[in-house]
Amino acid sequence: MSRDSFSKGVGVRADAQRNRERILDAAEEVFAHRGASASTEEVARLAGVAIGTVFRHFPTKDDLLAAILKRLLARLTEEAATLGGADGLHIFFRRLVEQAAAKRAVVALAGVSVPAAVGQLDEAVDELLRQAQAAGTVRGDVRRPEVMALLVSVCQGALQGGWDVELQERTLAIVFAGLAA
Repeated sequence: MSRDSFSKGVGVRADAQRNRERILDAAEEVFAHRGASASTEEVARLAGVAIGTVFRHFPTKDDLLAAILKRLLARLTEEAATLGGADGLHIFFRRLVEQAAAKRAVVALAGVSVPAAVGQLDEAVDELLRQAQAAGTVRGDVRRPEVMALLVSVCQGALQGGWDVELQERTLAIVFAGLAA
């Protein structure tokens, strides 16, 4: 089995897939709380697996961090697909900014730029924008590139500044007022 197939869970035994998910869950928690000082040994301990199991799934710490981000982006994309209507874009903005602020240690450690990561969400954001405009909550002259620029900028601010909830809300209120129809 190729390393790529193994890392994606393709053709992997059910117990190996469960271990992979436990490792990712544990890694999210460990890196969110401990930041750069966290070790893969801490991840293994919290996941209840041997360190060799962690390295079989994720040969390097960077591989583990990249997998966490990939899973987070997949969740956000799926979540965006469940949102819609008048407030879907606003809800999505809010959740993405919360994630950027909360997961800043993981994103920083993985060396993934916010613009590159958020770029994967283009289609989902485009659909949310279309629905918000159809519902009349976002101006008709707003286009996806502007929304993506705002999203990237606000997420970058939350990521770099570790924004608290109050700052997130105040900043998003200003962004939403600017988008309002």
